[in-house]
Amino acid sequence: MTPTDPRKSADTLIVFGITGDLARKMTLRALYRLERRGLLNCRVIGVASTEMTTAEFTAQARERIAATGQTVEDDVFQRFADRVTYLHGDVTDPALYLRLAAEIGPDHTSVHYLEMPPTLFGPIVEQLGAANLLHDACVAVEKPFGHDLASARALNARLRALLSEDQLLRVDHFLGKEPVIEIEYLRFANPAMTGLWNRGSVSAVQITMAEDFGVEDRGKFYDPVGALRDVVQNHLLQVLAAVTMDPPADAGADTLRDRKAEVLKAVRTADPRRSVRGQYTGYRDTPGVAADSDTETFIALQLEIDNWKWFDVPFFLRAGKNLPVRATEVRLILHRAPRLAFLPTPHQAEQNQIVLRIDPEPGARLQLVGLGEETWRPLYLDSSFAQELGEPFEPYERLLNSALTGDHSLFTREDSVEEAWRIVQPLIDEPAAIQPYTPGSWGPDGAGSLVHGRPPWHEPWLPGAER
Repeated sequence: MTPTDPRKSADTLIVFGITGDLARKMTLRALYRLERRGLLNCRVIGVASTEMTTAEFTAQARERIAATGQTVEDDVFQRFADRVTYLHGDVTDPALYLRLAAEIGPDHTSVHYLEMPPTLFGPIVEQLGAANLLHDACVAVEKPFGHDLASARALNARLRALLSEDQLLRVDHFLGKEPVIEIEYLRFANPAMTGLWNRGSVSAVQITMAEDFGVEDRGKFYDPVGALRDVVQNHLLQVLAAVTMDPPADAGADTLRDRKAEVLKAVRTADPRRSVRGQYTGYRDTPGVAADSDTETFIALQLEIDNWKWFDVPFFLRAGKNLPVRATEVRLILHRAPRLAFLPTPHQAEQNQIVLRIDPEPGARLQLVGLGEETWRPLYLDSSFAQELGEPFEPYERLLNSALTGDHSLFTREDSVEEAWRIVQPLIDEPAAIQPYTPGSWGPDGAGSLVHGRPPWHEPWLPGAER
């Protein structure tokens, strides 16, 4: 959590959409937890269209924080409530920004957090600029950053007309997850890992993001998006970058982001022939989903990296809804050992694996083999991050704290966003045919064919599971 850039810490946080779904589930809880840790050192101004007083809003906020399962302590919440001011108004109305400017006052360092639909990013930033509220300020925006390469470039151009790149914080909550951050330290602080982390040792990499629920009540949002845009273009490609980048030369945010951009530039554009799209049975009956929807709720694809370290190592990514479990992991599968003829019944041992579990209960596993009862048996060396490293910051705690303290290393830069869209653009232009799959299965049969000749898909390592 150490700031790495010389920007001043912000003394004012403005949250646009403070009564919305993201604030209800994540933002208010994160701010309360930062207050509990003694790390919230700024005013909080909430902006939304609902007409209510500050007192009414803080009462609502307490209920919403408690509804997340967070224990609310009276003294901690009162300290948080004393920081809060609520403003209601239409974000397209210039009068709102005049009132906001008066509330902020002169000579303050602000973070404007836009928890709003992407169509409002441009209009809000332009209103902030017209009200002279962008000086010495940053603007944080939630994904999606466009819906393809062209729209991402257009959005960047519109925002960059008023903001420098250093002022623009693109929020991807995966970058705030403890195990994603821990990848950097596992790789570069441990020579035992560094020596294995390349094509000389790794035969294939599998990155899985599985959800054991469907679209539910989000059909209207999800149907124009699909799994590729929802989680692969952003979350999983950022994880891939963390897994494969070279070590940063210093602690600067841009040095880290340079390394991620470099490796994404080396990723070949995806081949639609090496992808599989699926849709679970019953998806089209979801409210808000088109009756003839061609949207994928599952996608699997193969990527390759054209650089010295990773050439000829296949990276298999899959993500989907209504799968058997909820789990996100990275699995490096090492080359096979040779057949060992001195054994009573010689055969090849199972390949060693390095597994990083991102969700649930982050942890790391080294899978080895040993001989038991004259046959190979797996040996698991497991570690739980929470048990070994202490209670981690939750993603939005970490991201909000980083934004407020001037550490931009956990936010996505323009070049990485555009490279990620470049990689998946062929899958948007020429999508593979949709294959149906049964809810509770591991997706369509074609996903297995994608890894033919390579290690098969492995079921994720779950808490308490031996395999």
